[in-house]
Amino acid sequence: MSITVLVVDDTEVIRKAIRNLLKQDPQIRVVGETVNYTDTMQIAGELKPQVIVMDMHMPDGTTVTPQQIKSLLSASGSRLVATSVWNDQDTKVLADSFGAVRLLGKLSLCAELIPAIKQCANGYQGKDSRHGDVLKAN
Repeated sequence: MSITVLVVDDTEVIRKAIRNLLKQDPQIRVVGETVNYTDTMQIAGELKPQVIVMDMHMPDGTTVTPQQIKSLLSASGSRLVATSVWNDQDTKVLADSFGAVRLLGKLSLCAELIPAIKQCANGYQGKDSRHGDVLKAN
């Protein structure tokens, strides 16, 4: 059975790179893509992916609250892997407020994304310093 993934990023080249990376693993199936938080609320609710890979810094960031994202995750049964170019404290706080289990830097996605998706799909919530910043899901 495949791990279903929704890819959320406002940059087309990043979405394409993530899609191509995930195609390499037969256990992972990308079921959809969105380019903003607003569309993510609708599409994730419909598709109910196991894992959502989401950019933390998108243009419509003020249209959806962290509580709405957490509610979406709860209702859809999805787990969140957050991505960002920045690896600063503000981004870690934002990812945590959204309910992210993992925060990965975009420069490290090639090495870390597939293991992070598999960990999230298997219910991982602990800390493992070998694979990016790990945030406990609330």
